[in-house]
Amino acid sequence: MEEKVLNLLEKMYVEMHEMKVEMHEMKANMATKQDLSKVEQRVGRLEQNLVVLENKVDTNHKALFDGYKQTYEKLNILEEKIDRIDQKVEKHDVEIRVIKGAQ
Repeated sequence: MEEKVLNLLEKMYVEMHEMKVEMHEMKANMATKQDLSKVEQRVGRLEQNLVVLENKVDTNHKALFDGYKQTYEKLNILEEKIDRIDQKVEKHDVEIRVIKGAQ
């Protein structure tokens, strides 16, 4: 009977020792308040950088849109000029045919 009790106590001691080792490992892997503070600081800096980046993207987006708008307007102006030139060419072509037909 004593031997059974000693075996049981030995098993309990081994299990408790293993649990203690596991707890020390868990404690070693846990983040400290200082670690969390560093993470919070990094997140804060990332948020600030994100705001700056968003402002730059917004500014660049507006500039690109303005450039697109100017290009579109210039294209319309050029199309109108080409249409007028095309009409003149057609008119001159008709006049040349009339003049050649009269001879």
